[in-house]
Amino acid sequence: MTSPRKGGFGLRIVLLCGGSGKRLWPLSNEIRSKVFLKLLKSTNGVRESMIERICRQLDEVGLLPYTCIVTHHSQVEITRTYVGEHIPILSEPFKRGTYAAIALAVTYLHEKMLVDSDETICILPVDTYADSAFFQLLHRFPEVISRSKADLALLGTNPTMPSDQFGYIVPVLPKVNEEFANIDHFIEKPNEHVAAQLMEQHALWNCGIFAFPLKYMLTYLKDKGEPARVDSWLAKYEHLANTSFDREVVEHSQNAVVIKYVGLWQDVGTWKALTPHCEQSVIGPGRISDDSVNTHLINELPYPIEVIGVSDLVVAANPDGILIANKEKAHLIKERLAQVTQIPMHVEKRWGSYHILKYWKNDENGTEGMIKLVKLAHGKMTSYHQHQNRQKSLTILSGIAEILMEDKLYKLMAGDVLLILAGIKHGIKAVTHLEFMEVLLGKELSQEDITRFSDIW
Repeated sequence: MTSPRKGGFGLRIVLLCGGSGKRLWPLSNEIRSKVFLKLLKSTNGVRESMIERICRQLDEVGLLPYTCIVTHHSQVEITRTYVGEHIPILSEPFKRGTYAAIALAVTYLHEKMLVDSDETICILPVDTYADSAFFQLLHRFPEVISRSKADLALLGTNPTMPSDQFGYIVPVLPKVNEEFANIDHFIEKPNEHVAAQLMEQHALWNCGIFAFPLKYMLTYLKDKGEPARVDSWLAKYEHLANTSFDREVVEHSQNAVVIKYVGLWQDVGTWKALTPHCEQSVIGPGRISDDSVNTHLINELPYPIEVIGVSDLVVAANPDGILIANKEKAHLIKERLAQVTQIPMHVEKRWGSYHILKYWKNDENGTEGMIKLVKLAHGKMTSYHQHQNRQKSLTILSGIAEILMEDKLYKLMAGDVLLILAGIKHGIKAVTHLEFMEVLLGKELSQEDITRFSDIW
């Protein structure tokens, strides 16, 4: 597939999709991160997620067919559910920062997609929130890099206030309306006093968008002694440092330029920033009194929540927990969560979803137990797989299931119970919409103990 070309230059988009979005707890977790939350206003009145929004906007400017996604292996299934079957998804075996993710994408584009080394690669965080003009501006990267002879090009936007939440790009002798400017240096999240001084120097907020010729990063990896093949890169992933692309590459570049963007661009990674863009002030069971000004309620529990006489709050509830916070302070939840380890209680998969109803551990012998409520959509199926360290029993609550177990097919209906021992290959298909209770017994149930043989059987 050829890349979109303007003035003879090709462009590829790499979407970085990962993280747990702890500042949007409890709705986001290690599996369903913030980019999958269906909370944003859309053009057709149906709530959409960040990943659906950015894919729609890339499609509007003709770039979606030239896009691939990099994400952790635990989020591959949910990502596929949201973006469909036509976008390549690169699976990271471990979370190792944006440098490793971008290097993986570069080797994939070079080896698997046979992308020309002169083409421009644009790295785009999937939680980028901007208007359509922002994404149209991405088309200018190849020409700007060619004209400037730069190794790297970034997007920056005018700060609206001296903030300590963003990185800053300090250009060299900025000129009004200049198409691009050389970059003098970067400042990462300064205090507000320094940020105010940077604004006087015409510094720009760093939008986290990087573009470079493919050959630049291929040479960079070669000079570092890094492997240029996907399999070799993946084999060493576990031992890579958790390093950002900014620190590893961008901040050391002596030949970088910035394109100035004027328009809507926001970080919507906190409840304070996200709630103004929500479709409604109340999502889920519950009500907010009229005198509760600038308060939002997002409830994924089946129990109604009543909010009376309190303003400037966010109330968010689901099986992972309940957050009640002043919007100005809600971001502090990230620091509080750093002190605890949580099992995600609500997980979305390509075939449906499950809720963990109960989890327990026997400290004497180290065994664990878990009860899940599992939902499979009509016609969907789990992979054909096996577990080594756990057994499970299924109780069908509603619908009809087909169970493939050790290459034998069984049909189960409401009330039927099936025991699947550790080591037994099995897969579950929903003949109709299917709900069942799953009781797991074993060890290390919070870890992924699965060997997949086929996604479709």
